[in-house]
Amino acid sequence: MHVKIGIIGGSGFYQIEGLSDIKNIEIDTPFGKPSDAFIQGNLEGHQVVFLPRHGVGHPLLPADINVRANIYALKSLGVETIISVSAVGSLKQEIEPRHFVVPDQLYDHTKNRISTFFGDGIATHISMAHPFCTHLSSRIYDAAKEVGAHVHNGGTYICMEGPGFSTQAESNVYRHLGFDIIGMTAAPEAKLAREAEMCYAILACSTDYDCWHTEHDNVTTEMILENLKSNVEVSKQIVKNMVSKMIDEERNCACANALQYAIATNPDKIPIAKKHQLKIILDKYLA
Repeated sequence: MHVKIGIIGGSGFYQIEGLSDIKNIEIDTPFGKPSDAFIQGNLEGHQVVFLPRHGVGHPLLPADINVRANIYALKSLGVETIISVSAVGSLKQEIEPRHFVVPDQLYDHTKNRISTFFGDGIATHISMAHPFCTHLSSRIYDAAKEVGAHVHNGGTYICMEGPGFSTQAESNVYRHLGFDIIGMTAAPEAKLAREAEMCYAILACSTDYDCWHTEHDNVTTEMILENLKSNVEVSKQIVKNMVSKMIDEERNCACANALQYAIATNPDKIPIAKKHQLKIILDKYLA
């Protein structure tokens, strides 16, 4: 059975309680193995599939996550909508630790990550002006408000390479540039989800003030995990609340047809091997 809703859990978010009819799904992709087995089940009357981004037990650094395999596997399962839950640091006084943010912009400051399915004989130039699905983001925000979470609507997420946290100089530069939150996983997830024509939005969980704040200038993993632990249960409530209200409707956002004018290569010039590798993404344009 194909499922339309995918949930990617970040640090501390390794499982979802309340799933019924559960089955684990191991998937191989042309891009290698995903982070872990997928957990498929019924949540609030909907078939969903869940993936722990860092793997069960958190063995994967952000840069070691095989994002292409994760997104490709979700696409192969029929997922059209991805709800990403992600831990972030706050770059604004008003975004306190244990607050939530639904960002509307992304700045990719990573350095060593593969951020496209394409190349090797096919050139595409996807539109990323609005990197997160606005329709999905509004649903996440509404669901967060309904469960009583302190949530901020909009903001720019800067994605750093990691795994080390920012220096004070870096943190202050990010603030000077107007960024709101900082994390290590939104890129290239958002770009690859858009190339796969999937709706993608983030529920970001603020765990700390990064190191710019004079009273929080020594960010530690212990501090982050403690704040994250308190956020995880609220995150799960938000996701459940949102899923319970989703209906089986046709997507009318730009995400659903993101590749329509993005493929620059003449179809006759695309290598057969590449067409086969990206069949589930390209089929409707190359048929």
